[in-house]
Amino acid sequence: MMAEHDTAGGVTGYIQHHLTHYTVAAGHGSFWAIHIDSIIFNFLIALLFIFLGALAARHATSGVPGRFQAFVEIMVDWVNGMVKETFQGDSKFIAPLAITIFCVAILDNFMDILPVDAFPATAHLFGVEHLRTVATADVNTTFGMSIGVFLLIQYIGIKHKGLVLFFSEWFTAPFHAHGIWKVPLAPINFVLRIIEEAVRPLSLSLRLFGNMYAGELIFLLIACFTLGATFSHLSTYVLGVGQIIAGVAWTLFHYLIIWLQAFIFMVLTIVYVSIAAERH
Repeated sequence: MMAEHDTAGGVTGYIQHHLTHYTVAAGHGSFWAIHIDSIIFNFLIALLFIFLGALAARHATSGVPGRFQAFVEIMVDWVNGMVKETFQGDSKFIAPLAITIFCVAILDNFMDILPVDAFPATAHLFGVEHLRTVATADVNTTFGMSIGVFLLIQYIGIKHKGLVLFFSEWFTAPFHAHGIWKVPLAPINFVLRIIEEAVRPLSLSLRLFGNMYAGELIFLLIACFTLGATFSHLSTYVLGVGQIIAGVAWTLFHYLIIWLQAFIFMVLTIVYVSIAAERH
């Protein structure tokens, strides 16, 4: 994990450079822009997931499975069992959706393991000044994923309950009442339901984004150990050894974060969908 030789901006400039997206403005004077790097890497990872899934399906056999097929079968059985234990409704696409979310999130997160200067330095050769490779370290990506889950929650709720029951629960839960108490409690239930629905996409997106952004930042700080170092100073070798030790230690710990955050995102999706399908 070596830092770039261009140290004109110092540590602050180095970190800011690596945390800046390859951005295209939506228009002159527009207050929003498009992060091209997040879109490209997320798209490529989605294609990789589709390719690996198609490869596993094409070489699937009813006989003795290979290592890759065995790994895929174990993962599918694991997610299917989790969905059956949590989601009591009837929907055939919840398990495939959960597997997709889990695998894509893991592949996105694993981009953080690559050397911090590998892709930015390569992109610089082609005239691209800024490039970030970890799509899940971009809040726009994680928030987009959580919005997709939010829309799915509403769809499952309407599908399993119908429009009348679905929208009536906005005024009758969590505080159930009978008779004259229904009317005064309805506004309170409605406000609490709005808060509950708003918190779900926020918690999903910010949890994943915060952990991956922090992980990326720590890798950048470790890379700064030898930023601008020269081979004529003893400190270069001391800091170099420290950089290797810190990099290896954080990488090993970050593997846990990568799997854990993808798992949490998947589990919360299943739980939220299961709650939406339940009748109060």
